[in-house]
Amino acid sequence: MRATAVRRTALAASAAALALLATACSGSSDADAKDGGKDAANGSSSAPKTPAKALTAAELEKAALAQGDVKGTKITKAGPADEVSADDVKADKAACLPIAHAMSGIPEKGAVATTKRKVIEEPKKTGDKKLEDLAEGEAEDLFKDAFNLTSTAVVLSSYEGTAGPDAFATLKKAAADCAGGFTTTVEKTPMKVASITEEKVTGGDEAAAWTVTSEDDGDAVPLKLVVLRKEGTVATFFSFNLAAAGGEGVKFEVPTEVVAAQDGKLA
Repeated sequence: MRATAVRRTALAASAAALALLATACSGSSDADAKDGGKDAANGSSSAPKTPAKALTAAELEKAALAQGDVKGTKITKAGPADEVSADDVKADKAACLPIAHAMSGIPEKGAVATTKRKVIEEPKKTGDKKLEDLAEGEAEDLFKDAFNLTSTAVVLSSYEGTAGPDAFATLKKAAADCAGGFTTTVEKTPMKVASITEEKVTGGDEAAAWTVTSEDDGDAVPLKLVVLRKEGTVATFFSFNLAAAGGEGVKFEVPTEVVAAQDGKLA
């Protein structure tokens, strides 16, 4: 991947896969809403009956995902190295900038508070065998499984009044307007988005999801983008699967368990 934000996601997932591989070999382990995707063409939003009160920074931290909230994953708070400035993200089509921002972990304007998390799947456990004890085929499968994991960047932002529904509608409209693709530049590094196609997802007061297909040297790389709103809080989820990006024929789905866990903490 050439985009900095996506590359960071890939590197984080790679590092986590290798770090967790030893744990996998030792056998240890860590402890209905409506579908918002139907109105993508007009970017409509189900605004609350009364203006929402924004969660404070402390309340937002409490509502954010923590280790143990999603089974089989490692959850950490995003750090300075994960941050991208809005000034460093560009799009060749102005209408597509909200998508470029969401992919880079940048909330829509007007957010009162924001917090971010990284959710990375753990590799499958292999029992008590050590790496040196595995047969050649087993070791090969183990390393393949180590990269068949999904890394999701979760951005949780709170808004006052109708700014939350407006932020949701803005992102939804951008996805519809930019379905045919666009080019984004992150910290002077370009990435071509070939297409944006709608996916199914439920949660919150409204939710929407898409497969964002980027192109890297002619190869199609699938990414997943989800936005969920609960009253004045908006959560975006941007996911990347290493094996799917590498053309391993892996079926890469919307991170529904991560979305459901975050939705539950906002209820």
